[in-house]
Amino acid sequence: MNPSSDSNPCFNNVCFPSPLSLISVESSDTPKPRFSNATSSNQEFAESISSTLYPHTHFTNHETLPTLQDSYSNFIKAFPKFPNTSKIDEIRSQEYHHLTFSNTCFDYTGNGLFSYAQQQTSLRSSTSLASSSTSFFDVSYKSVNLHSQILYGGHDTELELRMRERIMRFMNVSESEYNLVFIANEVSAFKLLANSFQFHPKGELLTVYDHSSEALETVIQICKNQGVNTVSAEFSWPDLNMNWRKLKKKITANKIIITNDYNNNNNNKGLFVFPLRSRVTGTPHSYVWMSMAQEKGWRVLLDACSMRPKETSSLGMSMFKPDFMVCSFYKVFGENPSGFGCLFVKKSSISSLKDSCSDAGLGIVSIVPAFRKQDYSFVAADVDDEENEAEAKDECSNSNSNMKLDSFNSGKRLGQRMIENLDCECRALDHADSVGLMLINCRARCLTNWLVNALLSLQHPYPENGLSMIRIYGPKVSSHRGPAVAFNIFDWKGEKIDPKLVQKLADRNNISLGSAFLHNIKFSDKNQEEEQRALESRACDNYGPGLSKKRDSYGLGPGIFVVTATLGFLTNFEDIYRLWAFISRFLDADFVEKETWRYVALNQKTIDV
Repeated sequence: MNPSSDSNPCFNNVCFPSPLSLISVESSDTPKPRFSNATSSNQEFAESISSTLYPHTHFTNHETLPTLQDSYSNFIKAFPKFPNTSKIDEIRSQEYHHLTFSNTCFDYTGNGLFSYAQQQTSLRSSTSLASSSTSFFDVSYKSVNLHSQILYGGHDTELELRMRERIMRFMNVSESEYNLVFIANEVSAFKLLANSFQFHPKGELLTVYDHSSEALETVIQICKNQGVNTVSAEFSWPDLNMNWRKLKKKITANKIIITNDYNNNNNNKGLFVFPLRSRVTGTPHSYVWMSMAQEKGWRVLLDACSMRPKETSSLGMSMFKPDFMVCSFYKVFGENPSGFGCLFVKKSSISSLKDSCSDAGLGIVSIVPAFRKQDYSFVAADVDDEENEAEAKDECSNSNSNMKLDSFNSGKRLGQRMIENLDCECRALDHADSVGLMLINCRARCLTNWLVNALLSLQHPYPENGLSMIRIYGPKVSSHRGPAVAFNIFDWKGEKIDPKLVQKLADRNNISLGSAFLHNIKFSDKNQEEEQRALESRACDNYGPGLSKKRDSYGLGPGIFVVTATLGFLTNFEDIYRLWAFISRFLDADFVEKETWRYVALNQKTIDV
């Protein structure tokens, strides 16, 4: 990475004007970073939003909130480009009509493969296979290590070949540059790579996460067990901005590394695990961190699970190519979150993987058609296997020969038909392709920033200690933030309401929220009192999804439990208005007590019955 006379980061004398490129490329002893012109435009963006959306208005009573129609009218004034994304509303209405009457989903990450209408059509058109058609596919585990799978492959199903081609096309990844390995899930992908990666002596694991996750903690623990030093980026309180100076120092630090003769290259500092944005707080990070790390001898694992659909088609991804990339796909949004993970391995980086049996059976899978058990005998074998057909003909030499042969051919045609019906018509991916990155980003930016501003407009009428009802962790209104909001709700006394309780109450209102544990937070000496008040121990009983007491021993230290809302490709304005209206009910000082009593009473009634 080379310094540039202007404010945009440059790599190998090519300047990259990404809106996310807000870090400086000056020397480490520079007192403060320079920012690009995007910073001033972002400030204008924030001021424009706040002045247009109910200017200088605070809501202290949930009954005084404007109606959905009035709110949408003001929303359009604040975001006049939002109507340009109406194609997504049409797709939602035609293909995902179940979202109108089911839960409002704010707990999904990844990319959907199929649409709800596609699932229903499959059910109606294939009655004999109705019990399995909703699955679209099954996964079958392989007992093979990552190195061997990449080099030698396996007996891929026709469905798997087509699915691989479709996903690589969707991700804008070239088969000449990358191999794609199907993994059971995101956690398995991280675990497999951590076990397979060939750390050199004094190599390190360097991560850039402001939150804890099962996948991340698994990688950290595996590396610690191998004697690998693990280090993390720090995020400064209160805005949780990444401490770029310290991260740059960790990336560029010179260390004596002993290389193996068979792998004589400079990429031996270790593994740099990096997301383009936090999936919890929406905090963005620049693409150029990948380039800096690779230039200084790191292998880069890009966590793409929090990226928007089609974001891998961006200019940044075409310029800066990670050594490894992990993403996940689920079947149907709001209906079936099962699916699989994908691990992309750059072909030039295969040498950094160990050829060992220790990582065999750690989650590599095949994608196979979903069959009923009674149909499996016909289609489990290769439907084009001539030997099976010849054997069937030989067995049909008695009086029932025609009947047996017809039965075999029928089964063969059934297997072929099932594989042609699943001809990778991934309609959800098609929808994202048809809309394009620009409109997807525009929609996410509008909805997320309106939600942030709307939440901050909720204020207790007479709060003690002057504390606000809502605390947003990470970026506030910003044109660069990701489509995820981390927040907590405080009562009028300033006491934080348990995120688990918020989730339960939201669920009773048909709103699905997530929770997370923020960590790697650095407080200044001036904020010691606030640090004691804000941080919580992992040893407490407040565990969100994916957090357990077992993993508390990983030693990640204190942090902050938060409620999370993730906006997806199909999120519309009514969804975020419903969330705002629900959160506003906490303005009622008795809301939690009344709802808690009703929750307990409902459970008691259920038990009595």
